[in-house]
Amino acid sequence: MTRNLYLGADLAPVLAATSPQGLVAAVTAAYANVQATNFPERAEALADEIADGDPHLVGVQEAVLWRSQTPAGPGSATHVEYDFLKILLDELTARGKHYAAVATVTVGSDFEAPRSTPTGLQDIRLTDRDVLLARTDLPAREFSVANAQAAVFQNFVPICRPALGCPPNPPIQLRRGWVAADATVHGRTTRVVTTHLEPLVPAVQEAQTGELLAGPLNTTLPTVLLGDLNSAAGGVGATPGTNTQSYNRLLAAGFTDAWTATRPRKLGFTCCQAADLRNSASNLTQRIDYVLFRGDIKALATNRVGETLADRTTSGLWPSDHAGVSSVLQLR
Repeated sequence: MTRNLYLGADLAPVLAATSPQGLVAAVTAAYANVQATNFPERAEALADEIADGDPHLVGVQEAVLWRSQTPAGPGSATHVEYDFLKILLDELTARGKHYAAVATVTVGSDFEAPRSTPTGLQDIRLTDRDVLLARTDLPAREFSVANAQAAVFQNFVPICRPALGCPPNPPIQLRRGWVAADATVHGRTTRVVTTHLEPLVPAVQEAQTGELLAGPLNTTLPTVLLGDLNSAAGGVGATPGTNTQSYNRLLAAGFTDAWTATRPRKLGFTCCQAADLRNSASNLTQRIDYVLFRGDIKALATNRVGETLADRTTSGLWPSDHAGVSSVLQLR
């Protein structure tokens, strides 16, 4: 399964701020949206999705860590407000499911800025992570994971705005990365990689795809790539930045799309719901989340999760701004 958890807010207004006052206002609004989109409540629905399918492996994007510092000031915020990974794992445990993070990459999107509160300014810090989860309840002869790896891409987007301290300080680096591990099921080993590619600058995203192909995907093992690639399948419904060649380049490198292999007549859109997650009808209009595979593997079934009105939480929140993709793969 691949699942983008949604960090809880649209950060574009924060990155576009042109003054200190505008930055505070944008961070205040963004963090209010994080609170309103209520990850602890959404994690219940996300854990239900995983529990229903019992996948051996789950590639998770935007498993973010929100921290605060009160009052705002020098140093980095360390007080944990929301740890999305811990919250999700706790919900899985509550359902009798046993998962652990076998590989984690903390990407360079570690950003801190002040927001306004009734008692003054408070620093809010966002740390983004991609994670590969694996089941821990199966005997080693049936399923095991080894050779965990993680890395940050060398290609990244620099953001330089006066309100964000640049110049004279160095620009903020919007970095992304990948995690991987070799999973063995009944004696057959497969390289499994998960990633979240850059949406803002197509050239950077496509360069990151090249890094994947030269790095963790450069193996003779059968290979599975899970993730939010931010590259729309066939360009259908693509928003600016997602009509890129990353998806096509992976297909040209020998990968098969599990969705089109099993459901060729279905569009299978996975992105994106409204930023507040309260849209009354689904807004999914493009497919950018994938299970891709290469080598001696066959896709038996592929489904979306979190895409129907019935999947919303009791208060009416979509589980994420993305739908997830779950695929049953047979190692032949």
